[in-house]
Amino acid sequence: MKIKELKIQFQNQLENIYDVEEIDIFFFMITEHFYKIRRIDFSLKPDFEIQNIAEWETIISDLKQEKPIQYILGEAWFYGLPFKVNENTLIPRSETEELVEWIIESQKYVTSSGVERTILDIGTGTGCIPISLKTNLPEAEVFAIDISEEALEVAKFNAKQNEVQVNFIQSDILKVEDLLSLRAESRSLPKFDVIVSNPPYVRNLEKVEIKKNVLEYEPHLALFVEDNDALLFYRKIAQLALQALKPSGFLFFEINQYLGKETVEMLIQLGYQNIELRKDLKGNDRMIKCKRYE
Repeated sequence: MKIKELKIQFQNQLENIYDVEEIDIFFFMITEHFYKIRRIDFSLKPDFEIQNIAEWETIISDLKQEKPIQYILGEAWFYGLPFKVNENTLIPRSETEELVEWIIESQKYVTSSGVERTILDIGTGTGCIPISLKTNLPEAEVFAIDISEEALEVAKFNAKQNEVQVNFIQSDILKVEDLLSLRAESRSLPKFDVIVSNPPYVRNLEKVEIKKNVLEYEPHLALFVEDNDALLFYRKIAQLALQALKPSGFLFFEINQYLGKETVEMLIQLGYQNIELRKDLKGNDRMIKCKRYE
């Protein structure tokens, strides 16, 4: 079957579930994944012969069940880098790319100063945050923590795939009493210039807003918190960071868009200063940067 004919069939089978633009995005994600044919190349190769029709039928069946295309392909792109994804990891999102960009901007002076930075990501999942930071801040020593052994295996694969060194640690952050007591291989952790986290923050009451492709396929452990203590992870991490950050070190969070004010108030109560709440490109309160002072 020619690729131009397949595209018509692909659209016809999915048009009752997705809009036309989304179907096109899926189609060209698949053609680039299998054949290195991008949207821009399509008009140049309309008669390209598709051999693996059965595989396409399986993909279409999965899409009809609203399984995320990233899980179907086993891959997602984040900050210009490829990342393996599976059911043990959240799919990296564009809002988190904005958080990474903010961190890089805050640390750019390091490149010219020659001072080594230390960075810790808590709740790393695919490793998209620390791997992207290490790629763009190669002089930094980067550490990452996750509770899930399965997620860490994915993150380690992604670090190797992107040819960067990240120190991964398995730990339940809610049970940690002192971050600096954790060990990466044979040594304790250093104090950090940057601690960043995109922890679980979706309240159960917000499940009604969550699309099926997220609710039924992405790991709930990494998504949801109880309604009565939605800032559980933020409070714990901010408390630990008070001792684990260097003087004037930065704490960055991706946050629940509905809880910006509450998160800021919690950080003020803990003694953080220079607290900045920033909106994402969609206009939602999405990330926070603050400083710890002696």
